[in-house]
Amino acid sequence: LFQMLLRGSNAVGYAAYPDNLIKAFIERAWDGGNGIDVFRIFDSLNWPVALQTSVQTVLERTEAIAEVCICYSGDISNSDKHKFDLNYYLDLAKRVEDMGAHILAIKDMAGLLKPRAAEELITSLKETIDIPIHLHTHDTSSIQSATYLKAIEAGVDVVDVAISSMSGLTSQPNFNSIVAMMEGHERENEIDLKALNQFSDYWETVRSYYYPFETELRSGTAEVYEHEIPGGQYSNLKPQARGLGLEDKFDLIKHNYQAANMILGNLIKVTPSSKVVGDLAMFMTSNNYTAEDIFILGHKIDFPDSVKALMRGDLGQIAGGFPSDIQKIVLKEEEAYTDRPNQHLKEIDFENEFQLFKKQKSYELSEKDFISSKLYPRVFEQYLTHYDQYGDVVNLPTAAFFYGLKQNEEIMVKLGEGKNILIKYMNMTLANERGTRHVLFNLNGQMRSIEVLDVLATSTEVKNQKIQKANDVGSPLQGSIAQLLVMEGDQVEMNTPLFIVEAMKMESTITSPAKGVVKKIYLKEKSLVEQDDLVIELE
Repeated sequence: LFQMLLRGSNAVGYAAYPDNLIKAFIERAWDGGNGIDVFRIFDSLNWPVALQTSVQTVLERTEAIAEVCICYSGDISNSDKHKFDLNYYLDLAKRVEDMGAHILAIKDMAGLLKPRAAEELITSLKETIDIPIHLHTHDTSSIQSATYLKAIEAGVDVVDVAISSMSGLTSQPNFNSIVAMMEGHERENEIDLKALNQFSDYWETVRSYYYPFETELRSGTAEVYEHEIPGGQYSNLKPQARGLGLEDKFDLIKHNYQAANMILGNLIKVTPSSKVVGDLAMFMTSNNYTAEDIFILGHKIDFPDSVKALMRGDLGQIAGGFPSDIQKIVLKEEEAYTDRPNQHLKEIDFENEFQLFKKQKSYELSEKDFISSKLYPRVFEQYLTHYDQYGDVVNLPTAAFFYGLKQNEEIMVKLGEGKNILIKYMNMTLANERGTRHVLFNLNGQMRSIEVLDVLATSTEVKNQKIQKANDVGSPLQGSIAQLLVMEGDQVEMNTPLFIVEAMKMESTITSPAKGVVKKIYLKEKSLVEQDDLVIELE
């Protein structure tokens, strides 16, 4: 299945895109191959009127299957949870069918769908709609195989699984075990279990190369029913916390995630609404803010840009609307809007803009690159920067890329047909006062050396100054200066944007705390900063 994370323009995610970009993305993503291409269009906040744009494009301009996905949150079996009840999902499902979708998917991002709830949900959906139903869940609680069994017996058509060595916890339920569980069942789908187990052995070895990216979750946890962190996000959350210097506060981050979700109005949490909740949780943890602090001190706080975008309406509208008090706190004097975000945008002139886009580099940029740059402008810019600096690293062996070479270890890297290079690591010098080392290696038998920063080395160079006075403006968190928005001598008003800090994919625009003049800028763009490092002095 060709799964596209594609949303209608009023759904969470790629909300603020012109309709012609959505259509172009679908047309170019579908390759017309022999397989079935499935476009999974996520309704993640509120019912997106513009979802019809995506579905109609699939139906009219491709031969693909339009699979519309609605996201599960809450607990329909718990009478105390009212926001996302059974009728909410039945209403969405009927409207999905009415717009022409071929398949309905239920995406249970955090693994919140309990067995009894699955039986009730699938039974009711089967009575309401006639199109196939596809169920996706994550096994963070470790009971989702039971959820699948109840759903299968209630008539679900498709379930998502993961081969055993890659399954469980924040992944999907165990494929091999479910095949064994279904042996002799009236809905058994005969699959070669012995072959599955052999595949599992192979992927177990592959997985060992990626151990630094594991969630470090050792067992299933019922905590997921409290914090509701999606499985995919949970996998990234601890590395993100580590990058921000907050790894030792991971329990507090989970607590703040639950608090942030309620502050923002109890969201359907899927990329990128889940990222907004995670950004706020990290921000609260980094600055020692409680939920009460957000409401009491919020008028003085520069919130992460993703939180501002959500409250502004850039990601669509939440069912029941956003809490008006937190909207005012986050947006300050800025007005939110309630219509489709892309109604504020002009359609893209593909012909002219693509020609200009291709001229920015000496090497060839494709139309796919152009669409990527429109969908993810900052991420694509970072990709090009990395490509310009290091070239195409895809050909490096996995172990060498992640862990480096051992002394006297040699590898062969294939650059293309008949183009191979031999790289042998020889030695390195001690770290100098700047914390850098000279790394010595052989490249096709020729001695080479490069200077590399040792992130574990202690540097004797003077660190950045810290904020000391009321008119000093510093970084609220560890990261880097992504962009300076003012120059020395500029007049600024209260809440004028001064600079953008980026930290582990979280951006925060720092604004002026008062009216004044930019007296001095202490750090350049791309400078690494720690919390409370001085960036701008006002007078």
